[in-house]
Amino acid sequence: MTARLQKSLTHLMPEFLAFARSVALNPSDADDLVQDAFERALRSDSAPDDTPSLRRWMFRIIRNLNIDTARKTRVRREYSDGYMRLYDNMPPSSDTARDVLVRRAFDTLPPATREVLFLVDIMGLKYAEAAEVMEIPAGTVMSRLSRARKTLCDKIAGPETAKDKTA
Repeated sequence: MTARLQKSLTHLMPEFLAFARSVALNPSDADDLVQDAFERALRSDSAPDDTPSLRRWMFRIIRNLNIDTARKTRVRREYSDGYMRLYDNMPPSSDTARDVLVRRAFDTLPPATREVLFLVDIMGLKYAEAAEVMEIPAGTVMSRLSRARKTLCDKIAGPETAKDKTA
């Protein structure tokens, strides 16, 4: 089956590349999508035998890989944005010292506080997604997150400095 599958995939490759280029942001990403789709197809035990079904099946794989890639990119961007939110109210210092300070402060937080900060600010989950993970209402996530951010800022800058900024 593998030799026949390889031959069919090779024969249909121009169509797969054309489709990938129509859904991907750039030609390099399209090439990667097709390569990843071929890899998955060749590893699969359930590849369709007939060419029309194989063609549709591969289009679905390419489409799903493209969606997965877009989600990963979005999550990474949200993670980066969330990570930067932790530093908004911090006093200026060297990046290494600031990283150590934040990590130490984060590690001293209670587990529930760390959990909500991690899910929303670091992993970039939406409030509703974090609520689902934690099995609590979204409003509870928002209030816990607000308290968690304040607690983290207090541990980093000291409670008196945080009070001065809110006044």
